[in-house]
Amino acid sequence: MSEPTRYLAALAVMEVLREKGSLAGSLPLALAQADAKERPLLSQMAYGTCRYYPQLNAIAQQLLNKPLRNKDQDIYALILVGLYELMHMRTPPHAAVASCVEAAKASGQDWTSSLVNGVLRSFLRQQEQLPEQLAQQAEYQHNHPQWLQAKLANHWPDNWTDILAANDQQAPMTLRVNQRHQSVAAYLQLLAAADIDAQACSYSPWGVQLATPCQVESLPGFADGWVSVQDEAPQLAPSLLNLQDGQRVLDACAAPGGKTGHLLEVADLDVTAIELEERRIGRLHENLERLQLQAQVICADASQPDAWWDGQAFDRILLDAPCSATGVIRRNPDIKLLRSNEDITRLAQLQLSLLQQLWPTLAAGGVLVYATCSVLRQENERIVKRFLQTQTDAEHQAIDANWGQAAEFGRQLFPQPGGHDGFYYAVLKKAAN
Repeated sequence: MSEPTRYLAALAVMEVLREKGSLAGSLPLALAQADAKERPLLSQMAYGTCRYYPQLNAIAQQLLNKPLRNKDQDIYALILVGLYELMHMRTPPHAAVASCVEAAKASGQDWTSSLVNGVLRSFLRQQEQLPEQLAQQAEYQHNHPQWLQAKLANHWPDNWTDILAANDQQAPMTLRVNQRHQSVAAYLQLLAAADIDAQACSYSPWGVQLATPCQVESLPGFADGWVSVQDEAPQLAPSLLNLQDGQRVLDACAAPGGKTGHLLEVADLDVTAIELEERRIGRLHENLERLQLQAQVICADASQPDAWWDGQAFDRILLDAPCSATGVIRRNPDIKLLRSNEDITRLAQLQLSLLQQLWPTLAAGGVLVYATCSVLRQENERIVKRFLQTQTDAEHQAIDANWGQAAEFGRQLFPQPGGHDGFYYAVLKKAAN
């Protein structure tokens, strides 16, 4: 017999609370223990609890007489799951409370059921007063960690509240059409014939956005590589690289291979894909195999080209650098718990190092596109500015586009409700000999 669904959701969230891993790592373990029919509910509860964690945490702290011990974090996570269900799901309150109380018994500790019952019933009695009581807490008001609120307000004083609001929305399911097989118009017709409502994206010439997410197995031609799931923002990369048949291209930090596949769909290229984490290489190979495309895939540290580069210069480089992922919080809400202000400084140093180390591998006259899924200037235009101050053969090329907004260097996209994720691009050209 499987554990109660709400307790399994709490266990997945607990791993994130303890900073021992992301939902991407903990949730599959929980799903494997759940009944098949309960898995969608489990996923919704785990993701929803992380999405609203700053608010839920503030409420829980207000309602608890004293903090729970570290060894009881499963029960604290269960209280958060229960609060999420009461606030954001349509379960009748009495049923939600009863289910969480029953789930607490899975902990094997007699006192947990009465605590969960007391906290959740206290919430129901006080829910009209709580907003006023917590009004001065920034994390409750804006549902984001205070450090991120402060940084966004500093970087984007005219946009920060819109960014926060967009982060709390469900992201749409967006597809990239492989135009080696179908045009966007033709694929929209195939979707219509399959009773899947969709429309062309606003900015990507390869993009299709679904009105409602669906299983990939129901997408026409998915198994044959006709289409891939990819947000509209990363689909913009090939248009900035000015790809031509026969070019030698490096995709640095390539897994899971979405952009690698896209490059190869657009032109006949000699692509080298570098990925540091061996556990992600398999996914990269799977994506290329499904698309029926080929690249040289190397498991290596992109910042140490002496270990993997053959000395032949690349005509184009796509550097989608490791980053805070603050532009994709709505897809990965556990970022609200896992990221810290200190991480940004560390990531910025890594990003600058990658740019500096990869630049010598670019051919004279070649183009490097620097990209992140961050909305923080510290990881984006400021990195490019620091790089240009020391790299005399590098020229910044302004991006003329109808998407995002121009920064001092490059162009910034913010997450859009019902649209693309947050993303950043800069185009750098190497001087000809």
